[in-house]
Amino acid sequence: MTPEILSPRPKGGLTDEQLEQLAGVLDDAFHIPGTKIRFGLDPIMGLVPGLGDVITGLLSFLIVFAAWRRGLPRITVLRMVANIGIDTIVGAIPILGDVFDVVWKSNRMNYNLLVRYRGGARTDLVLRDWLFFALLLLCLAATVAIPIAVVVGVVYLLRGRQ
Repeated sequence: MTPEILSPRPKGGLTDEQLEQLAGVLDDAFHIPGTKIRFGLDPIMGLVPGLGDVITGLLSFLIVFAAWRRGLPRITVLRMVANIGIDTIVGAIPILGDVFDVVWKSNRMNYNLLVRYRGGARTDLVLRDWLFFALLLLCLAATVAIPIAVVVGVVYLLRGRQ
């Protein structure tokens, strides 16, 4: 009996090929004939209220875990988590969220973020991740600040009419 030689696994546990397959199954497995639209199990499982989005969100973290284990920059891992958070939160909205899942392919984005660091961390890539996260925080701040400003403005106008 000769010993079997296994290909070395990266530090993250799963190989790039396995992670690419996972992203494909969740985001790109099916094709609508006559269109360029591709979708995976993510929007299909999202049709199951609550539970479907949670399950696909947990599966998505396999790519993030691999990135963390491989030592990708923390901001990149945080960007991956943000991608999944956006997918899970918006995906939880009935019907609209499932359409969003077809467009927002967080697993494909996260896989692409993972493989772009094959040659090691580069300053320009880390800067992109910081810019993405800063823009995300700005959008979150705006979603909180704008309704507050509208309410304050309405109250101000109503008090002025008395």
